[in-house]
Amino acid sequence: MKLKRIANVHSANVKRILVVEDEDNTRHALTKLLTREGYLVEGVANGYEALNYLRRQSVNLIVTDIKMPRMDGITFLRELNKNFPRSNVIMITAYGGVDSYLEAMNLGAFEYINKPVQIDELKIIMEKILNAEDS
Repeated sequence: MKLKRIANVHSANVKRILVVEDEDNTRHALTKLLTREGYLVEGVANGYEALNYLRRQSVNLIVTDIKMPRMDGITFLRELNKNFPRSNVIMITAYGGVDSYLEAMNLGAFEYINKPVQIDELKIIMEKILNAEDS
């Protein structure tokens, strides 16, 4: 598993985000953008890497793709519910459908966003989740 430290911020107030995305360009773009927004961000390529990372490091929010090799986002969400039941999750996908939307929401995803991700929409949803976590 190859993890890249995107930012190194030492503050209790900085929120930690995990981006789970198999497409390198999308993963790097999201981690770079979210780092510029002041978050401490890690990016991994699939659900297995994400679960391994979460065993070592807690996060405030997970942004994950649905369609990924090895472990898709729905399976990853099921594993999160078993192992990390209070996880805040935003699902993103280029292959949106009613069935996957309903399944993700029933499994506890906070939101489901279609690709290409609209950054302003993502930021608003993230702020909602992270502000609720603080209260």
